[in-house]
Amino acid sequence: MRSLLAFWAAPLILFWGWYFLSLNDINFGYVMLSRQLHDLAFQLYGQVLGVDPAIIPGMVARACVFDSFLLLGLVAFRRRRQIAEWIRRRREGAVSPDRLGRATEAGPGLPAE
Repeated sequence: MRSLLAFWAAPLILFWGWYFLSLNDINFGYVMLSRQLHDLAFQLYGQVLGVDPAIIPGMVARACVFDSFLLLGLVAFRRRRQIAEWIRRRREGAVSPDRLGRATEAGPGLPAE
């Protein structure tokens, strides 16, 4: 499961890291991070897709959000029994008003029951 999350997070970090560094022309001397290459890449993608290059980052962001929800749904499905058990324990462990009253009567540091 950790490798799945790593294979999901690594491309996102690489792409968005490149995007924001090249968008702001923080290139550290690398042509790969220059604003010229940034504009050229999105212009090329825009021509290939037949859309305005300015909307491509938004399209990529929506795809990343969708993929993230899809991946989290798969992880939740695989761990549905542990999640259900966690929810059940949380509901049972919730402090009811009568238990809260007994806890304060017992005094600090003393067990409530």
